[in-house]
Amino acid sequence: MANLKEIRNRITSVSSTMQITSAMKMVSAAKLKRAQDAVDRMKPYSRKLQEILSSLSSSLDAGDNIYADGREINNVVLVPVVSNRGLCGGFNNYVIKETLRLAKEEYSGKSVKIVPIGKKATDSFSKTDLIGKDTFLPTDVDGIWNDLNYNNSADITAKLMEAYVAGKVDKVVLVYNHSLNVATQIVEKSQLLPIQQTESEVKSTGLDYIFEPSQKEIVEDLMPKTLKVQLYGILLESMAGEHGARMTAMHKATDNASELNKELKLQYNKARQAAITNEILEIVGGAEALNG
Repeated sequence: MANLKEIRNRITSVSSTMQITSAMKMVSAAKLKRAQDAVDRMKPYSRKLQEILSSLSSSLDAGDNIYADGREINNVVLVPVVSNRGLCGGFNNYVIKETLRLAKEEYSGKSVKIVPIGKKATDSFSKTDLIGKDTFLPTDVDGIWNDLNYNNSADITAKLMEAYVAGKVDKVVLVYNHSLNVATQIVEKSQLLPIQQTESEVKSTGLDYIFEPSQKEIVEDLMPKTLKVQLYGILLESMAGEHGARMTAMHKATDNASELNKELKLQYNKARQAAITNEILEIVGGAEALNG
C-alpha cells in the first residue's frame, strides 16, 4: 500500500486536475452558446438562398450551369473539417477515420486529394501522400479557426470552385460533424461540387417567373454565393460541435476526477487509521515489555 505522503500528493494532483477540467467545461459552455447563436442566425439566410436558387435552376439544362457539369469523376477532393485542438473526445478522430475510409474504399481507383481544415487533420494526413499540395488547391487553412468569418471561408470555396471550373477537380466532398445535440455529434458528408438538385427541389418549382437579367445570369451570380454559404455554415456547425464535444468530455473528466478523489481520500483514511493502530500497538507492546 502507498504511504500517506504519496496518497496526499495524488489527492492534490487529482484535485488540481478537477479544477482545470471544470474551468474548461465552463469556458466551452460559454463558447458553445455563441457558436450556436451564429449557426441559428445563419440558417434562415442559407435556407432562403437555397430555395431561390432551386426555383431558378430547376428549369435550366445541366450544361447551362458550370457548377453542375455531369462530367466523369476522376479527381476527387475530400475536405475533412476538424479542430485545431484536442481534449474533445472522438470529435476529430471520427472525421479523420471516415475521410480515410472514403479515400480507400468509396473512391478507390480514383485520384484522391485531401484538403484538411483543422490542425488535427493536417497532422494526421501529413504522414500520407493524400494531402493536397497542388497550387490550385487551398493550403495552410488551419488558421481559419483563429478568426472564423465569411470572408476567410469564402476564399477556400473560391479556390475549390476555380479548380472545378478549370477541370482539375471533378468532385469535392466535405466531411464534418453534425450536432444532434450538445452531447452527440455524428459524422456526415456533403457534396460541395458538382451541385446536386434533389427531386423534391425540382418538384417544388411550379411558378412562372420573369427574369431580369436572364435566368442563366442570375443563377451564375447566386451559385458561388450559395456554395460559399454552404461551406461557411458547415464550419460554424463544426465549431459549435467542437465546443459541445469538449464540454461533454470535460464534464466526464471532472466526474471521473471527483470519483477518483473520493477513492483516494478513502484509501488515505484507511492508511492513516492503520498507521495509528500500528503506533498504538507499538506503544502498548513497549509498555508491556517495560512491565515485564
